[in-house]
Amino acid sequence: MTTQIFVNLAVKDLNKSIAFFTKLGYSFNPQFTDENATCMIVSDNIFVMLLVEPFFKTFTTREICDTTKAVEVLTSFSAESREKVDEIVDTAIAAGAVGQDTKDHGWMYIRSFSDLDGHHWEYAHMDLSALPQ
Repeated sequence: MTTQIFVNLAVKDLNKSIAFFTKLGYSFNPQFTDENATCMIVSDNIFVMLLVEPFFKTFTTREICDTTKAVEVLTSFSAESREKVDEIVDTAIAAGAVGQDTKDHGWMYIRSFSDLDGHHWEYAHMDLSALPQ
């Protein structure tokens, strides 16, 4: 059996979150989508569950992170090129995300943003042939 990853994130407005991530090119599994949640497909084995806050609270007894004051996770994805990193992050910013500083280490290029709910997302391109020895 292949291991699958499900990242679960609390969102304030599910429809706005779906519209935002649709602009970034993601699709959603309708079998796991209703008024409380959706399953964003990242790859064959990676999914992001976007759960409205009241529904998210049914899975934990702990407080939901205030993303204006703290970071609960750094969600990072690889991209096939620097240009693809720029395309994705520029699209996110145009859709309402808040951009973060670009990090260019030569062999690794990273751009980040905070989504509509303040969750931190990173997209990176790595050229391992340029990795310092």
